[in-house]
Amino acid sequence: MTKPRVLISDSMSSQAVTVFEEQGVEVVQSSKLSEAELFDMIGEFDGLAIRSSTRVSAELLEHAKNLKVVGRAGIGVDNVDVPACTRRGIVVMNTPLGNAITTAEHAMAMMLALARHIPQANSSTHAGKWEKSRFMGVELTGKLLGLIGAGNIGSIVASKAIGYGLHVQAYDPYLTEDRAARLGIKKVELDTLLISSDIISLHVPKTPETANIISASAINKMKKGSMLINCARGGLVDELALLAALKSEHLKGAALDVYEVEPARENPLFELDNVICTPHLGASTIEAQEKVAIQIAQQISDFLLTGAINNAINAPSISAEEAQLLYPYLQLAQCLGSFVGQLTHDPIRTLTVTYGGEANDLNVSPLTVQVVQSILEHHSSYVNSVNAREVARDRNINVIEAHNEGRDEYPCRITVGVETETRSRSICGTLIQNRPRVIDVKGIPLESKLGEHMLYITNDDKPGVIGNIGTSTAERGINIANMHLGRDTRNGNAIVLIEIDEELSNDDLAHLRSLPNITDVQYLHFPSLR
Repeated sequence: MTKPRVLISDSMSSQAVTVFEEQGVEVVQSSKLSEAELFDMIGEFDGLAIRSSTRVSAELLEHAKNLKVVGRAGIGVDNVDVPACTRRGIVVMNTPLGNAITTAEHAMAMMLALARHIPQANSSTHAGKWEKSRFMGVELTGKLLGLIGAGNIGSIVASKAIGYGLHVQAYDPYLTEDRAARLGIKKVELDTLLISSDIISLHVPKTPETANIISASAINKMKKGSMLINCARGGLVDELALLAALKSEHLKGAALDVYEVEPARENPLFELDNVICTPHLGASTIEAQEKVAIQIAQQISDFLLTGAINNAINAPSISAEEAQLLYPYLQLAQCLGSFVGQLTHDPIRTLTVTYGGEANDLNVSPLTVQVVQSILEHHSSYVNSVNAREVARDRNINVIEAHNEGRDEYPCRITVGVETETRSRSICGTLIQNRPRVIDVKGIPLESKLGEHMLYITNDDKPGVIGNIGTSTAERGINIANMHLGRDTRNGNAIVLIEIDEELSNDDLAHLRSLPNITDVQYLHFPSLR
């Protein structure tokens, strides 16, 4: 039997090579390939192990005729075209927990450096100066730290900050009161956190909901003289608004490890003395890099040798034999979970996934995991098919798997229902020609296919609503690809699902929400359907 071959195309711990060789996988390590060289040789390999330098694009995949798995030694997969990999049946894996401690420690280091002006004082002293009065710092003990995101990394930061004597509060829609109590922190709303925190540290993934979460408006609400730390993702902070706030001394300082554009070789923030900048070092420790290198080598080896899938971004943990049969159902489960995840912002108490028709004959456990993962990944950067249920348990989400044996007009049906502290909602879907279709939303029947860009509109069932939507979208150059309607009763509640060609701006959404008899408008993104 021919040995599977893996290319390591980025700098990586030599421990990865050792693991591959011990598992019986042929490995080539070449970390200084040009794009043309990578295109030329990728067709020879079954697996690709990367860090952050290699860009796995759709163009590269055109040359990767034998590629079966891409493994990222780290959390973020911003440099991987995951939908393109999925379309080609290429599993994308990461190591979601391998550098959590390292990233949390970097955030704490940035906090200490910011409070005591350590980089600036170091440069001054190296220059032969002795400027004690210039670098007057502040104590962390007794200060109030606000965490935006209290998942795996955020909770570690909370623990370490409490050890330093800080009080900690957190904004995280999925953080329950019970878990907050176990962490020793206080759960608050975002505005409360912004207004009252002495230090704010970001620990959320970049999603449509979190992009520019520290906007100009948010910065204006922040306590005068407070400090901001971002070791999470670029694009969470409006950098121009931050620049203005630092220049005006509304904010005392900022410490940044990530930026809107990376590599960040030029940025106006670099010119300010009250900004500490590092080049995305959150995961850069010897221990973390060895850990993630060993993990990704083991995961890729297991997949290539046995078909086992671990820590996959685009596939749940399933056997190789089940993969082909389950794929369309997994895509349906992903869409339904993502639909609910994008609409639900309160902590979920109960998540129920009910299967009917042909779905009852399947191994539904991976489908349930896919639903859980797709809901939670809109609020957590480290959830995947392996740890989705564990993350749900940590958040006190009761996951229920149910079956409906009754007759149905559709050959299969999957229903996803969630209960939060304030409301319940459900969505139902089926497969038509192996493509996901929504057939019921909160008890209102309709039949709608899904596209990459969707609008979900709730409205009163009144004359003129659809005409107003059509007129307004046309005036704003928004092209409607498909539109599907449903209502519960005449003159009652109604919904509209619209497929559009591209993402809407906040101004466009606000305008649509202002139309007569419109209750709400939400933009939904399904990149897997690109």
